[in-house]
Amino acid sequence: MADKNSTPDDAGADSGARSEDGDTASVDGINDLFPVEDADVETSLSDADTAMLADAERDLVADMRNDMLRAQAELVNFRTRVERDRVANREAVIAEVLRTLLPAMDDMTRAEAHGDLEGSPLALVAQKLRGGFEKYGLRLVGVKGEPFDPNFHEALVQLPSPDVTINTIADVIEPGYALGDRLIRAAKVAVHVPAE
Repeated sequence: MADKNSTPDDAGADSGARSEDGDTASVDGINDLFPVEDADVETSLSDADTAMLADAERDLVADMRNDMLRAQAELVNFRTRVERDRVANREAVIAEVLRTLLPAMDDMTRAEAHGDLEGSPLALVAQKLRGGFEKYGLRLVGVKGEPFDPNFHEALVQLPSPDVTINTIADVIEPGYALGDRLIRAAKVAVHVPAE
């Protein structure tokens, strides 16, 4: 019990409190039993949360950047494929149109070989047809005396000859044509083969 002569300040000096079993526990002891988070811990948790959010944002930005680069590369590849297909389709259409005109060109060539075109209006038509074909890069395949190439020539006749060491075109029965690297029609030829 407190002394009657004690002042309220003296009562405050006795900071102990009695527990049920009679022991006194200091206020500091209570703080040890129930610690209070101090401001520094709260700040460090806040910093950790901030750092975690910053990492998540960086990861999201990196993922979005990678997605954008992937989409950009796919677009470039798509444009390249479309352009390549467009060129291939254009060449195929030109080749098909030229292929349909080849019989007329063959007739003109035969007439010219027989002397029927000379001095006639068809000579001018033949000249314009050849000029139009050359404009698109159509070239003649199969010339007498050149080596036989099964990729460009179709052998209709084989003639043994002691004068040749390799298969050589002896005569062109029907000329062939190529448009760039594309064969439109193989040349039909007679071939000199080495005699055995």
